[in-house]
Amino acid sequence: MPLYFFSVQNGKQVGICNDGAEFPNREAAWNELTRVCADMIGGVSRRLGENTEWRMELLDDAKKPVFRIRLVGETLG
Repeated sequence: MPLYFFSVQNGKQVGICNDGAEFPNREAAWNELTRVCADMIGGVSRRLGENTEWRMELLDDAKKPVFRIRLVGETLG
């Protein structure tokens, strides 16, 4: 099974989980990314600053992004 790694970026801080996770296919990997993101997003959004970005990525075994979910706080006008 393919090995994937979770990565979280908050502003300039980046963290990559070195414990890989195996999923039988891309759909299962996407479903797990969205589940993990959903568990975190409430706390993240309460701490998100103006004009900042938080993102979570699922990386392949070469640590290249496969999927990305972004939350962006923007000041408009």
